[in-house]
Amino acid sequence: MGTPQYLRRQQAAEYLKGRYGFGAARTLAKLAVVGGGPEIFYAGPRTPLYTEEKLDAWAQSKIGRPVRSTSERKASQKKLTLVTSDSSPEVSE
Repeated sequence: MGTPQYLRRQQAAEYLKGRYGFGAARTLAKLAVVGGGPEIFYAGPRTPLYTEEKLDAWAQSKIGRPVRSTSERKASQKKLTLVTSDSSPEVSE
């Protein structure tokens, strides 16, 4: 495998938008600060660089499973919320 091609933030946003239909340079900038975005490489102290491989992995992680209706999506989100709730069940002895 060859050397990866690095994309600047605007190029990365254009890549995401063209391939997946979402992604904006401002969103990538915000996620670089708060976390939750694709992995970033830096050239020097202030130049963020992205690879298509890391952008693809991040975008794929944001895409949910297919549903047939919006009500099906809402029902699956409620189930997910109940299952992943932070409250732990009480144990009676």
